Amino acid sequence: MDKLIELNADVGEGGPDSLLMPLVDRVSIACGGHAGDMPSMREALMRVRELGILPGAHPGYPDPANFGRKPINAAPKDITRWVAGQTRSLLDTADSLGMMLFHVKPHGALYNQAAVDRATAEAVIEAMLELKGLALITLASSPLAGWARSAGLDVLEEAFADRRYLQNGQLAPRNLPGAVIDEPGQAASQALAIASGHPVEPMGGGSLFIRAQTICLHGDGPGAKKRAVAVASTLRENRN
Repeated sequence: MDKLIELNADVGEGGPDSLLMPLVDRVSIACGGHAGDMPSMREALMRVRELGILPGAHPGYPDPANFGRKPINAAPKDITRWVAGQTRSLLDTADSLGMMLFHVKPHGALYNQAAVDRATAEAVIEAMLELKGLALITLASSPLAGWARSAGLDVLEEAFADRRYLQNGQLAPRNLPGAVIDEPGQAASQALAIASGHPVEPMGGGSLFIRAQTICLHGDGPGAKKRAVAVASTLRENRN
């Protein structure tokens, strides 16, 4: 096989997109909630076309002051409206360029809440059913993955190279010491373990198998560029 596992990145958020995009197979483009505007969406899509990778939407809570990383106690109908509306903004931009979208990946707090909270998940699923034809990227082995499949959606389960996991398979909250893996070699080792079907060590000890179809390369935080390059090169060197 040409690669061990697909890589993805979140772009249009002010990060090092020019470095990340050539390393990945698909990107999720911020579309006006936590970040992103019409010029940034168009720029990202044009770069996607140059590279021949798959674009999708990255909707989040409409809270740019907190970068969409703080939970919002919102009515399900509002969450559905935000996800559908932000995605349609990117769809319209893609259509103007003669391009298609392939997936939706919620951002930040919305991603984490939807993964485990039934009401939030149902709101996201409702938006996906309105949008039609797009896959949903969600946390590997999360309840949302099963709920979305039961609703008839295509699902891509996602893992993270630079985030530590809890013993229950959820991501360790960013405010926990050690929750973010800063060292490039450690991030690359975790990505290789996931891609190869080997266990990773969650916080608190033990072992955890994470079965995923795609791994995210984050572009934010100290050392993000070195981590991304280390992960991509390690997976490339170890492909069959």
